[in-house]
Amino acid sequence: MRRSDTFSAILLVLMWSSGFVGAELGTRFAPADTLLGWRYVVATVLLVTWVVLRGVRPDRHTWPRLALVGLLCQCLYLGGVVTGVGMGVPAGTAALVAALQPLVVAVGSGPLLGDPTSRRQRVGLGLGVVGVALVVSSDLGAGAAGLLAYALVVGGMLALSAGTLLERRMRLPVPLIESLTVQTLTAAVFFVAVAAVDGHLAPPAEPGFWWSVAWVVGLSTFGGYGSYLLVLRRSGATRVSTLLFLTPPVTALWAFAMFGTRPGLLAIPGAAVCALSVWLVMRRQRSSSLGHRPRRDRQPPDDEERPDAGRGGRPPAVLVGEPDQRAKGAGAEVVGQQIHR
Repeated sequence: MRRSDTFSAILLVLMWSSGFVGAELGTRFAPADTLLGWRYVVATVLLVTWVVLRGVRPDRHTWPRLALVGLLCQCLYLGGVVTGVGMGVPAGTAALVAALQPLVVAVGSGPLLGDPTSRRQRVGLGLGVVGVALVVSSDLGAGAAGLLAYALVVGGMLALSAGTLLERRMRLPVPLIESLTVQTLTAAVFFVAVAAVDGHLAPPAEPGFWWSVAWVVGLSTFGGYGSYLLVLRRSGATRVSTLLFLTPPVTALWAFAMFGTRPGLLAIPGAAVCALSVWLVMRRQRSSSLGHRPRRDRQPPDDEERPDAGRGGRPPAVLVGEPDQRAKGAGAEVVGQQIHR
């Protein structure tokens, strides 16, 4: 794996995990729609200012499709997860549900992206589920959340899976900053409208609320979604989703540092199982270069090259030890024309 890809993967895991902690931190001061509304207002102002200063001119023809990806990956995903955490779902359990996304993406990658999973990848995905369950097993049943709260988190995970597959399938030729800007603007309009309808648009006066906004804007929006889109474009849907298996143990570390929540006894072996699952999937993708190098880029053998050899002005291939009958026929025709003249 290249050093830049390794750095992007580490950044994704760290920044994506910060979002679950930010959700718990922010919903202590305000409802989920208030936190998300102001998060995306601040992020949109910063991104639009950057785009204008850089002179980037977005292509309006791609906006509807980018907005659809943003609706799935940011609006519905975060709306479900943050609201569920605000209703009592522990951050570790929310990370567990979100980490099931690789299974959904792996199932959909075959028919939708032409990227079927191998046996080794399926084993790695299964191990990832086991590792995630070990890490957050102590969280299950510890919260006071009802069935609706867990359903919102599951629905958010499914929305993120659909957005991941859609973005990879469309492969829009737009810069990363443009894609992030359009998706963030879409999320800002969505969450501001929801907060206004619910009467939650006014922010609380506590400084802790603005600290949580700064946390989720800097780490989760720019760091998390920026690195997610980067790894998705470079490495494909299965790989970026598999990295999310590492977010529950990292989230547990974030929660211990921020809230003093001690990880369970199974956190360390669970993290090791998660790391093993990621290694299995990454090793398979590295050897087969799934999502990077299509099969047509391989050098075809001579017997596959001969039927197309005359195209594009190239001379037909001649196999060693085999007379070129077409060349002989053409030479005889030229000689016959000269005799006729």
